[in-house]
Amino acid sequence: MSTFVLDEVLMKVEAAPHSATALVLYALVNTLEREQAGCLFKLTKLRDLDGEGRELAYRLMELMAEGGNRGERWEAAKARLDELIRSG
Repeated sequence: MSTFVLDEVLMKVEAAPHSATALVLYALVNTLEREQAGCLFKLTKLRDLDGEGRELAYRLMELMAEGGNRGERWEAAKARLDELIRSG
């Protein structure tokens, strides 16, 4: 399982922390952490993403399906995303 997608999401958010793409990807990452709540995500938000953004979203979902939405690497990426979005 590759967590390279997390690096790509971080680069996308770093480039424009308050863009629609950054906010949708951030919401998705937060949602994927909440497995007990069923990882509920409003799929119509994918329409706010361009093709590249949707590909990242799908890859994040695949990472979750493979169990990559926990652990040290995930936590570090999530902490950095929190910081980027809050300080934007």
